[in-house]
Amino acid sequence: MRQFLDFEKPIAELEGKIEELRRTTDAGGIDVAEEVGKLRDKAHKLLLATYAKLTPWQKAQIARHPERPHTSDYIAGLIEDFLPLAGDRAFADDLAVTGGMGRFRGRAVMVIGTERGHDTESRVKHNFGMARPEGYRKARRLMELAGRFGLPILSFVDTAGAFPGIEAEARGQAEAIARAIEAGLDAPVPFIATIIGEGGSGGAIALAAADRILMLEHSIYSVISPEGCASILWRDAAQAATAAEALRLTAEDLRKLALVDAVIAEPLGGAHRDHPAMLAAVSRQISDSLEPLLALDGATLRARRREKFLEMGRAGVV
Repeated sequence: MRQFLDFEKPIAELEGKIEELRRTTDAGGIDVAEEVGKLRDKAHKLLLATYAKLTPWQKAQIARHPERPHTSDYIAGLIEDFLPLAGDRAFADDLAVTGGMGRFRGRAVMVIGTERGHDTESRVKHNFGMARPEGYRKARRLMELAGRFGLPILSFVDTAGAFPGIEAEARGQAEAIARAIEAGLDAPVPFIATIIGEGGSGGAIALAAADRILMLEHSIYSVISPEGCASILWRDAAQAATAAEALRLTAEDLRKLALVDAVIAEPLGGAHRDHPAMLAAVSRQISDSLEPLLALDGATLRARRREKFLEMGRAGVV
């Protein structure tokens, strides 16, 4: 059963009525096709109107939608012959970060991403996509491996941020994130990062120090979550909507600020309404972004990437 967000309640009511009429038809053979058609048209128009004027806070809710495609979906749909690689060779295997080798449109690549999980069991297993130091050390190891074998790197970012627990800090969380960013900047191969849901803080940047940063239309990318920002500035998490406006965290805002390179349109109603269409759009954009980078040598890629990152730093973004 489809899950609806709070601002989608009028749409949910209409779609609920459509489902009731369908059940009536199935049970009694009554022809309600005309009435269903009218309701579908009304629901579609309401969906168009709603998604034409989304606020940043509403976009943040869509970015976190539990039915949205996750990294595992993109790997399953876009990567052939995927071979997962585990562990940081130092402490443990953090399942919040997944990665391995495979083929994207016939080309060998290294894939790295944060995985949130789809249900309660898998979310707990993947720690809700919040990586510990060993997760970022695994990401660094895979980036370095990609450089050694000449494999372009594709990363998929969907995390509220790095895990803030005491044990993570004790094992060097900040250092692990910094080293992952350094590995991304130093990689002598093309590197494309895609923000597929929520891109939060340094935990997101660790997997996004890339040549090209892509964002899905309703994804968000920010130094802090709206709730965290509201708690700090107003000591009231209920001010999250106000904070979301101020943070300029939407794909549209970040594209205007030249902090992301391309925005990928989502199906009407969000990526969660049509996974195949979303995966196809992401595949096309990654392919288009990767092609010109393949002609550049490692030294040029590193120099351009570092300059891009420095510009972001001068702008106060990282």
